[in-house]
Amino acid sequence: MRIPAHAVCTAIRDDIVSGFFGPGGRLTEEVLARRYGVSRVPVREALRTLESEGFVITRRHAGACVAEPSEQEAADLLELRMLLEPLAASRAARRRTEAHLRVLRGLVRLGQERARRAQGEDLRSLGSWFHETLAQASGSPGLIALLTQTRRKVAWLYEVGAPVRPVESWAEHGAVVDAVARGDAERARTLAALHAERAMGVFRPRVRTLQRAVNTAGGRN
Repeated sequence: MRIPAHAVCTAIRDDIVSGFFGPGGRLTEEVLARRYGVSRVPVREALRTLESEGFVITRRHAGACVAEPSEQEAADLLELRMLLEPLAASRAARRRTEAHLRVLRGLVRLGQERARRAQGEDLRSLGSWFHETLAQASGSPGLIALLTQTRRKVAWLYEVGAPVRPVESWAEHGAVVDAVARGDAERARTLAALHAERAMGVFRPRVRTLQRAVNTAGGRN
């Protein structure tokens, strides 16, 4: 059975985000095809998609390599996420469905419960789920796709720690959902922007460390 290119793309992207393939590392079709148990055709298609997303670049004489974003590029991506999430909350207030509200309220209840118990690992996954659902509730395919891609790249370039004040953080999530439920787009946008600003402290850039590792490896060769 032929494995589709989008599945191969997801696997390569996950390996880049996790650091299995480091910045600047070569991505040869032969090695990737062997790793994922596929032919070169879906690998080639996947690499083209990842290049369009900014995870991969093509270098003369070297072929496909993992991109090496600068610190400024990483900072710009985080700022972009902080701008897009309030927009998603605003649109969700106008377009959300009852199903979206049920999921969002359920996530807030779980998040508040885990926050009281200081279960940080659960909070990170619940937070990701919450923001993904809020984006879906925006009803805007273009915005959803852009936010999804931005979050993936932020996860690649930043380590995300637990909120300093998790109980307050999840109270903010709850306030955003209340505004979305009332259809108050402006308040939803404002609360989401305040929450995004306060959450900035949990993002620790990986870029400098990753680029130093690449430079060190290059010096050994």
